[in-house]
Amino acid sequence: MAVVAYLRVSTEKQFLENQREEITRFAEKNGMSIDKWYTETVSGSISSKERKLSGLLDKMRPGDSLIVTEISRLSRTLLEIMTILNSCIKKEVILYSTKEGYVFQNDINSKVLGFAFGLMAEIERNLISMRTKEALARRKQEGKRLGRKKGYTPKMRILAENKKELMKKRRKGTSCSELARQMGVSRTTMFRFLHHKR
Repeated sequence: MAVVAYLRVSTEKQFLENQREEITRFAEKNGMSIDKWYTETVSGSISSKERKLSGLLDKMRPGDSLIVTEISRLSRTLLEIMTILNSCIKKEVILYSTKEGYVFQNDINSKVLGFAFGLMAEIERNLISMRTKEALARRKQEGKRLGRKKGYTPKMRILAENKKELMKKRRKGTSCSELARQMGVSRTTMFRFLHHKR
């Protein structure tokens, strides 16, 4: 039965040693020996599937233990935390959170606590949705345009980024059809872009 410690920081070295000391103290106090340390620096741009934690959870077996200093170290979103907790409970991996004193395992107390987290995640999701709708309604009421500019598609954005080069080629006699082929857009899109950008 492996005992694994997981450390996560948003920036390099931020609170890393604090987490390591906290987990070491917890392990010693509970007669545990850490078999492996996983350290991860996570930015908001990294998806949950790309993280080390995802691979770590896949490798863990029933009876293994995962130790974190706080539940919030598992993820930045409550919904993702809930998914990780459920995964641990189903796999019969014991999850310890040293600061909060939580122990998640395949028992009724953990399932009740997991349900409470799930309810909180649902509330968080609804609140985010509600705030987004309210913000959009407010912008609309203020007369501000919502969404992208009319007629401004991702393809148009690519063309706009290459505007100078396209205009140069057009002046040198390259046909609209040839430019469209080179950029991977339709002749109509290229014509519309060149016509509106002149």
